[in-house]
Amino acid sequence: MLTVACSRAGGARDTAEPLLALVYRGPEACDGCAETGAALLRRAPRRFTVRYVGPSEDVPLTADALADADVYVQPGGNDDLDEAWAGLKGAAGAIRDWTRDGGRYLGFCMGGYLAGRNPGFDLLPGDTDQYITSPGASVHDQRDTVVPVTWKAKRRHMYFQDGPIFRLDHGAEASILATYDNGASAAVVAPFGKGRVGVVGPHPEADTSWYSYNGLKNPDGIRFDLGYDLIEETVSGL
Repeated sequence: MLTVACSRAGGARDTAEPLLALVYRGPEACDGCAETGAALLRRAPRRFTVRYVGPSEDVPLTADALADADVYVQPGGNDDLDEAWAGLKGAAGAIRDWTRDGGRYLGFCMGGYLAGRNPGFDLLPGDTDQYITSPGASVHDQRDTVVPVTWKAKRRHMYFQDGPIFRLDHGAEASILATYDNGASAAVVAPFGKGRVGVVGPHPEADTSWYSYNGLKNPDGIRFDLGYDLIEETVSGL
């Protein structure tokens, strides 16, 4: 156990038209993670209308809700993947069908784990694992910290707390946006049917409050460009 409506008709849509993003908010998301993910979308260069979905929200996570959305966001969660899966597996079929039909799935940390297959929504051409248990990892426990990554050939630093690596199948059709310092994949975008899946192990959405609460500093400063890049790569084609 690890502890840890898009426009589907032909033609590209006007990028000035806001995309509808549904952000999961519920017991499987950690405190503040849904809100921070939503804030990243609202700040992004691409325009979004953001709504929360979840068991206590006005909009439940259902196939009907997803049908109107362009993007579904699974934010960071608490430490137990099996527990998160138990709460979300009832929506797995709807999420898979919607993504296959052209939806965009965006997963941060636990949302990245849940994009895998054991257990998870099985949206990736491969599976996930813990960075902290991978050979050569610079972090070996679940503490909140900052890790170096190479994002599109540039060395950067990102907020991190027991995030996943992405083990892609040999020859998989996928773009590796970032790697950890041991070479393991830290951010990946891959097709799934007509849709796309963008996942990241660290937290590009982490804001000043995350760093100050845990007494952390980012050598690069607190910037959101990596999050924007992940979003844009994921929604490409909409």
